[in-house]
Amino acid sequence: MKRFYKSVSVAAADGGYQIHLDGRPVRTPSKALLVVPAKALAEAIAHEWDAQVETIEPAAMPLTRHANTVLDRVTPQRAMVTDEISRYGESDLVCYRAEWPTDLAERQATSWDPLIDWARRRYDVNLCTVQGIMHRPQAEDALQRLTQAVEALEDWQLAPLHTITTITGSLVIGLALLEGEVSPQAAFEAGQLDELYQVEKWGEDALAQKARETRRVDLLSAAKFLELLRAA
Repeated sequence: MKRFYKSVSVAAADGGYQIHLDGRPVRTPSKALLVVPAKALAEAIAHEWDAQVETIEPAAMPLTRHANTVLDRVTPQRAMVTDEISRYGESDLVCYRAEWPTDLAERQATSWDPLIDWARRRYDVNLCTVQGIMHRPQAEDALQRLTQAVEALEDWQLAPLHTITTITGSLVIGLALLEGEVSPQAAFEAGQLDELYQVEKWGEDALAQKARETRRVDLLSAAKFLELLRAA
C-alpha cells in the first residue's frame, strides 16, 4: 500500500492515546479505533507510521502489529488467549533436559535452573525437570498458579507475552522477561539454547540463521512493547 498521508501525530483520547494520520485516527484491521494506554507507546507507534516512505510495510511496524492484536484478538477472545499462553507451562522448555552430551546438559542447567528457582520464589511453584523429551505432567497446583499469573495480566501485556512464549517455548521465560527478571537478549538465548549449541558444533545454515534472526527481532519488539507500557 502506498503511503497516503503526510503528517503523523498523537492525540489524547478516552482510554489513552490515538495515532492520527493527517488528523484522522488510525483504525485496526477490524476497524476498531487504535487507542493505546501509554503515551510512550503511542509515540513509538506514531514513529513507525512516520518512518514509512513511499509504501507502508507492515513488517517494519511490529509495535503497531502488537497493538492491533490486543484490540482485534486478545480483548474479544481473552479466555482463549490466556489458555494458549498458560498451556506452555504443561511442557515448558526449561523443564526438558538433554541426557547427552554432557556439556549441553550443563549449559541447560546453568541457563534454566535460575529461571525455575525464580518461578518457585515468585509463584510458589515446584516444576519438575526430566531428561529427554518424553512428556511428564507437572503438578496441578503448579499449573494452576502459573495460569492465575497469566490471567492476572492486562490485555496489553498478553499480546507480547504470547509472542515471547511462542518463540521461546517457555511460559517461565516469558513471565521472567515480562517481570524484568531477565533481559530480552538473555530470554532469547535461553529459548534458543539448543539450536545455538548445534550451530556451535556443526556450523550455521543460512535459512536457519535467517529464521532465527526473525524470531529474535520479533521477541525484542515484544519486549519493547512491554517496556513502553511500563513507561506510562
